[in-house]
Amino acid sequence: MLAAHADRERAVDVLKAGFSEGRLPQDEYERRVERAYKARTVGELTLLVADLPQGPAGMQPTAMGGAPVPRTFMPAPLPPPATNGKAVGSMVCGVLTTMTMGLTGIPAVILGHTARAEMKRTGEGGEGFALAGLILGWLSVAGWAFFLAIMMIAGVASNSGT
Repeated sequence: MLAAHADRERAVDVLKAGFSEGRLPQDEYERRVERAYKARTVGELTLLVADLPQGPAGMQPTAMGGAPVPRTFMPAPLPPPATNGKAVGSMVCGVLTTMTMGLTGIPAVILGHTARAEMKRTGEGGEGFALAGLILGWLSVAGWAFFLAIMMIAGVASNSGT
């Protein structure tokens, strides 16, 4: 993520506090301040202040070496992705297979596969919905195939017995 001017100023404030508390020698403080003003990303700023205390309210552990990083340098949480409509349709058709005696199984399978392809391309959510629709749809299709196979076998057996 690109750093804003305010991010650089916060990093310099942390460096000033570290210098005034005696945690940084003068030459290192000056080098870090210079690097902070030249930094292009928030990650670069994070590395400059990662070994300094951020104060009682600003500490939050991260995976980067376990060093505390100020909350102001953490990326903003992303909103959840939108749910794919075809994935929802696939799940609805899959659930309705029990009430429609399996007639919505094929639409559930078609919508499920289409939704999964769209989600890979667009980054939308709803993978669970699409998967549930696919499973229920394929179970319905398999049930009908089994039923028709039994009916054919029964028909062949009754014709050959007479």
